[in-house]
Amino acid sequence: MPNFTLPRPAHITRTHKVSAALVATASCAAALAFTAAPSEAETTTAAAPAAVKPVSANGLPLTAKDRADDGKKQLASSVAAGLKVTAVEKQGHVAKQAANRSAERKVIATPKAAAPKAAPKAAPKRFANNLDGWIRESLSIMKAKGIPGSYEGLHRNIMRESSGNPNAVNDWDINAINGVPSKGLLQVIQPTFDTYHVSGTPKKLTDPIANITAAANYAAHRYGSIDNVNSAY
Repeated sequence: MPNFTLPRPAHITRTHKVSAALVATASCAAALAFTAAPSEAETTTAAAPAAVKPVSANGLPLTAKDRADDGKKQLASSVAAGLKVTAVEKQGHVAKQAANRSAERKVIATPKAAAPKAAPKAAPKRFANNLDGWIRESLSIMKAKGIPGSYEGLHRNIMRESSGNPNAVNDWDINAINGVPSKGLLQVIQPTFDTYHVSGTPKKLTDPIANITAAANYAAHRYGSIDNVNSAY
């Protein structure tokens, strides 16, 4: 068979060229679109805000020296704060100690209340050295010892027994005969005086005070009171 090429119609050749051009154009567009479209990871990364890098006061990134200086400043600030707290506590402690010392000084300075003065002892009452004084002093002792008797009862019996003579001695009655004569203002014998002697008075039979109080003590035991004695007893 002889080689020969059938001639293509002119309109078919143009149509194929146009179609080929369109296909080429579409392929390029798709390639560009695929290349331009960001992947999911890239989209997420782009959407995430970039990490904020610390900057210094002048807007430049912090250097290692800046960070070191900043650390020193923070340390200095912490130390200063600690010192401030310590100083405040120390001031409070000092103030408390000062208050305590002030209170102690106040206690020391406050004088103690003076102890109440003891009541002065009453001066011993002095009695006249005569019959009236002897009777009154004897009555004072009798009252302290609980021995009954009155001024009138003592005076009456003294005047009957001795007429008020403290050295009077009976040398004629039975007592004198027995060797124990009655003596003194109330004519008391020695055994009776020794038995009824009142402590605090002289141990002498003819002493006026001792004689009266011993006789009054004897009469109180035997008659109830010297006031009840109206004769020899």
